[in-house]
Amino acid sequence: MHHDVQHVAEQLVSHLHLNPASRYPRVFLDAAAALTESRATLLVIGAAAYALVRFVEAYGLWHRRRWAEWFAAISGAIYIPFELYELHQRAGWLAPAALALNILVVALMCRALLRGYGRA
Repeated sequence: MHHDVQHVAEQLVSHLHLNPASRYPRVFLDAAAALTESRATLLVIGAAAYALVRFVEAYGLWHRRRWAEWFAAISGAIYIPFELYELHQRAGWLAPAALALNILVVALMCRALLRGYGRA
């Protein structure tokens, strides 16, 4: 499995015309090289759990469930401290853009929650 993952990672970097010696492609290739079967299993379980959580949130929001508004506000707010840390660590446009977008989403969810308290 290790050889296959490494090979796929190298093909992906090549297909995207990325320089394998630059920072992010190198991190990706190093992570692929260090991937063991148990780490891959944990990665798959984590990705499946994350997808399930987001699917439940999307289902609830689509069907206008009150609990989903709370869920979306809390799950979005969880990322704000990490984004503040990233903003503090790195200068650039991506960190403030991600933070602003996330604050907007949380604010919209909080607004929907506050507006909903007038409902019966």
